[in-house]
Amino acid sequence: MSGCSYNVRKKVLMRYLVDLSISIVSFNTIDLLSNCLASIFEHTTDISFEVLVVDNASQDGTPGMVMRNYPQVKLIVNQKNLGFAAANNQALRESVGRYVLLLNSDTIVLPNALTKLVNFMDAEPDIGALGCKLLNPDGSLQRSCRSFPTLQTEFFGKSGLNRLFPKSRLFGKYKMTYWDFDDLQEVDQPSGACLLVRRDAIDEVDLMDETFFMYWEDVDWCYRIKQANWKIYYTPAVEIIHLGGQSSKKARSDMLVARQKSQYHFFRKHYRCFSAQVLRLMTLLEMPGKFVLWTLIFFFKNDRRMEAKERLVAYREIFRLSLFDRNYVGI
Repeated sequence: MSGCSYNVRKKVLMRYLVDLSISIVSFNTIDLLSNCLASIFEHTTDISFEVLVVDNASQDGTPGMVMRNYPQVKLIVNQKNLGFAAANNQALRESVGRYVLLLNSDTIVLPNALTKLVNFMDAEPDIGALGCKLLNPDGSLQRSCRSFPTLQTEFFGKSGLNRLFPKSRLFGKYKMTYWDFDDLQEVDQPSGACLLVRRDAIDEVDLMDETFFMYWEDVDWCYRIKQANWKIYYTPAVEIIHLGGQSSKKARSDMLVARQKSQYHFFRKHYRCFSAQVLRLMTLLEMPGKFVLWTLIFFFKNDRRMEAKERLVAYREIFRLSLFDRNYVGI
């Protein structure tokens, strides 16, 4: 047996050493990550698992904390921020679980939640990915599933029709605001904050698309999983606490600009250039309205003044880039 074929076979044999590989990308969330890791090791029983933390050049001492307090964690330290997709791919390449869980650092795993996810997938071999119920710290619901975006859903969102008629299955389709999230249901895209993916599905559709620096990479992954005829489900029987957006809040302007760029990339990749052009036009028409709204918030809502300032910077930049920068839009 040649060295090359031996290494390939070794990788195949090692792949299923544990039931679950948990991938956590960290960026300046040291305390949140510590709480997340503590909850995993305290509340996960009856399955074998590994935890892989990929740190995207945090400046808050995250790598040292992980090495001191959680030596059983596989730690990958990047010298620069590679983005969410690329960092997760680093963990995926090193993982050896039958299933892979993308888990945000700002989550708290409740007792046996991960065991329940694995057991659910074991009982349903045609399901490629699974999401669960996400809760706010006060126990209230986070709407954690969406349908795949289209030009129609974008029009409903940018025109405000989705907010005027949230219970409509047509206008509320994208954010699924007509649904109470209490039923087991096949969905398009569960939140990437806690997304369980079957290894066989990953082998078929490949890793995450690293062209997405941050945002929409989980949407793209779910889209490709569905295109490969795997089912994607949401289960309300498993609950996890999600604080939400803790890393991005620290650089809100940059993240909003990155999110729009990723949306352009998704539309261009899956719906072709024409759809990206139409999305660009709708975005250009939307930005002035957002700018006026957040200017008013800046002057009349003192408790949201900093957020408003960051959003105004972002919306101005999105408008400029959408209008003048072909690389930003990708056309």
